[in-house]
Amino acid sequence: MPESKLSTLAEAIDHFVPDGSSVAMGLALESLIPFAAAHEMIRQRKRDLTLIGPISDILFDQIIGAGCVRKIRAAWVGNVVTGSSYSFRQGIESGQLQIEDHSNLTLAMALRAGAMGVPFMPTRTALGSDLFKTNPNLKRTTCPFTGDLLTAVAAINPDVAIIHLQRSDEQGNAHGWGNLGVCRDACLASRRVIITAEEIVSPDVISSDPNRVITPGFRVSAVVHRPFGGHPSPVAGYYNRDHQMFIDYRNESKTPELYAAWKKHWVDPVHNHQDYLDILGEERMAALAIRNHVFSEAADYGY
Repeated sequence: MPESKLSTLAEAIDHFVPDGSSVAMGLALESLIPFAAAHEMIRQRKRDLTLIGPISDILFDQIIGAGCVRKIRAAWVGNVVTGSSYSFRQGIESGQLQIEDHSNLTLAMALRAGAMGVPFMPTRTALGSDLFKTNPNLKRTTCPFTGDLLTAVAAINPDVAIIHLQRSDEQGNAHGWGNLGVCRDACLASRRVIITAEEIVSPDVISSDPNRVITPGFRVSAVVHRPFGGHPSPVAGYYNRDHQMFIDYRNESKTPELYAAWKKHWVDPVHNHQDYLDILGEERMAALAIRNHVFSEAADYGY
């Protein structure tokens, strides 16, 4: 049996996310966002990070507000429910935050190139846009076969990808379902992978449905058991999106002073997942519970 990679969240972030790392997060778009991992990065006062992701919702803003971030490589940073992300805006307007602008597709192509081990991916996207003015990793090129004008998107190979999933075994073979965005390519492109999971299950559970495995366990550096580790984003089959949390965060993050008060309540006093659940409260968790279960059909892997 391979050695267990089960770790505490504090240990995983401390060991595998040093200052100056490039970190891919929020890779499943608006679901399965690893908020618990982000909060641990804030508590450990990580510095000079580069955050990589397509649509991070308020995740990136929270890490930026804590002073952890030097650069963003993203398609969009904001609050899906309400619009602006104030720490992000303040960082851009003050010049303290660097940004590499992408579209969702150029970022996906960059991670795909990284996953494939090639220096770039050709695509037709972004031609005619202003992205070339702000992103030095996009170049116009000509197809050697047809002569067509294309965009060459340089590969991105993050230092670490952090993903939250429904379940994992102790070796890092993990199941995820629902909208997965660019999770698979980001894991293959990254030098290290940290998985936070709602449940830790036996290898037999994982091997019963191999097509649902997101990345092979031998590429995973650490596995963390973290129930509600994706809250307030939704985790299919476990809990719904906490819309009110996004509205509250808008109101509680408009200034650095308000953000500091938000962090003092939601981040600073949390030392394990039970601390977070205690702050969240049983009533709120019950309100987010799945009401209508929709199960997939069984698959027969017989031979």
